[in-house]
Amino acid sequence: MNTFNRRCLSATLAGLLGASLLSGCAAVVVGGAATGAVVAHDRRTTGTVVDDKEITVQAIRLRAGDPEIRQHSNITITTYNLKVLLTGQAESAAISQRLADRIAQLPRVAHVYNEVQVGAEATWSDSAGDAYLTSKVKLALFEVKLDGFDPLRVKVTSADGTVYLMGLLTTQEAEAVTEKVRYLSGVKKVVRLFEYVQPDA
Repeated sequence: MNTFNRRCLSATLAGLLGASLLSGCAAVVVGGAATGAVVAHDRRTTGTVVDDKEITVQAIRLRAGDPEIRQHSNITITTYNLKVLLTGQAESAAISQRLADRIAQLPRVAHVYNEVQVGAEATWSDSAGDAYLTSKVKLALFEVKLDGFDPLRVKVTSADGTVYLMGLLTTQEAEAVTEKVRYLSGVKKVVRLFEYVQPDA
């Protein structure tokens, strides 16, 4: 493993450790140092990275501020390049759609993907399984063999065995990532939410 990949792997493991200590309702910490570390591996502009963090904070506030949404759903919010992905469970489609509609009205939000499933809230075991699957996918991305490919450019979210992939990737990178992920054990389905860039981006 070369120096670049060792550094990336260390950063990923540190991030996974931190993520394992946070629940879906935990506070989001927005820090300049953390933002700088992300931008170093990102095709988003620094301003967009900051906007994504702010959108996530505002969306979490919307979720927490509505008693019905808070009490009758378990919705995870993921933001990348001004696009918001909602996953998890809700007791009705109306509940998740209300949150999606409110988030869509936030400044700078370009689109909301509502992938929330109607059904019972995931158990602790289910949530732990999704967290493990996300970690497994992130580590597997370091095995993608493409010159110049940075696995930290892929945003990974898992829900009930479905893996959602976001990022600014070339078509070649997107295909390679998809092929790597779809054959991992525990992956039931892969949903690609990539935005495509030119190879020299």
